[in-house]
Amino acid sequence: MSPFKLWIGGYGPEKSAHGAGLAAFREHVVSASNGDVEIDITWNIMDDGRPNTDLFELVESGEMFLCYFSSSYLGDRVNDLDVLETPFLFADLDSAHHSLDGALGIRLRHAVRDQTGFEALGFWDNGFRHMTNRLRPIHVPEDCHGMTVRVQPNVIHEELIRCWGAEPVAVELSEGIRLITSETVDAQENPLANTVAYGVDEVHPYVTMTGHLYGARGLFANRDAYEALPDDLREIVDSGVRAAIAEQRSMAAEVEKVLRRDLETDGVEFVDLTNEEREEFQRAAGPAIEKARAAVPSDLFDLVEP
Repeated sequence: MSPFKLWIGGYGPEKSAHGAGLAAFREHVVSASNGDVEIDITWNIMDDGRPNTDLFELVESGEMFLCYFSSSYLGDRVNDLDVLETPFLFADLDSAHHSLDGALGIRLRHAVRDQTGFEALGFWDNGFRHMTNRLRPIHVPEDCHGMTVRVQPNVIHEELIRCWGAEPVAVELSEGIRLITSETVDAQENPLANTVAYGVDEVHPYVTMTGHLYGARGLFANRDAYEALPDDLREIVDSGVRAAIAEQRSMAAEVEKVLRRDLETDGVEFVDLTNEEREEFQRAAGPAIEKARAAVPSDLFDLVEP
């Protein structure tokens, strides 16, 4: 009998925490199925000259089985996901992981299922987002004044940047990278892994560890294809997702430590906010936080674990 074939993909380097997650999923599923499943991986769809958003189309059409993607890109279709766009929602990684693996994650997965053609199988760690720029160290919101900042296309992200006195430039990833590396825009906000993966560190000598937004990357499968899997294979896929989540999160945490050390060695200046400085950023973000909370059902915030 011919092996069952699945195509999965993403939009980051193979040698990254996200690449490690895809590899862990393939290794687990192929092994647990005794080779009855073959998995092809497209590590970074942008290497093929395609925008990262093509992954959504490929998965929803059924051509691709599964991809990872930042949850913020689905917020306009699945309102509940926008709870994750609330600035300063999680105190730390433990809070984020416990919430997404618990009641909050279950609620979000059901919402995705009800409102799209996807099956959300879990959430990867894209880390906390930090400000980087080419102009100067940032210690307080006033230091952002006059800067142009690339952000994901998301109204809350845009409002947050305005709260800090800067001008948001909301574009998809490949265009954002072009604007940043050409120094057409001054700043961006991203986890350290993304900052390095996309070459932003080559033009941004300043990093401020604001940790203002947590980045969740959902694992989105084609729902019809997922439901059509034989029961035993669906169980293997589910356990493969759990293995991938564990591997990706573990590597992401280690990678951030290594990246910071390497960036500092290369002369990048890091600003670690004092408690008072962080509180200033949170206070200034008040209108964005209120806007985010008003945009989603209030009971979602009761599902956030400390």
